[in-house]
Amino acid sequence: MSHHLPDIRIPAPCIINTGIIVNKLDIRRLLADLGRVHYIYTQEDKVLSEGEGDVMEVFANPQRSTLVANHALYLNVCSFDYLELKQSAQQETYFDLMQEGVCLRLIPRSTPLQERRERTFNVSAIEAMMEQVLSARWDAEIDDDSDSF
Repeated sequence: MSHHLPDIRIPAPCIINTGIIVNKLDIRRLLADLGRVHYIYTQEDKVLSEGEGDVMEVFANPQRSTLVANHALYLNVCSFDYLELKQSAQQETYFDLMQEGVCLRLIPRSTPLQERRERTFNVSAIEAMMEQVLSARWDAEIDDDSDSF
């Protein structure tokens, strides 16, 4: 006798501002938009470390560590069991990365839109500087060529 369960597809969860995320890809997507954060590292509700920094990289690799040093955060989603998405009394979202009684809380200091604008501004500024450098180099090469006649 064969017992077959019906082929029922459960829709993917829809999480709005609060909830628990266990899927590593979903955690990575949420954290990838972070820029400047205030972080609080606790163990059993005792603060071990606290500070400000920039999220430099978010990745998933069981062979690498999450690193927080020199105001830079390199976040490995494999370092945590799940992410708890919460809101403060002021309706601001923050992220608790949890792993066996240890919590790395990330409180964003900017929004993803602000981060995109900043990146766009930085790219535009770099492009303008490169244009000036190349223009100056071409001018110098033209001057060198005209001196040789």
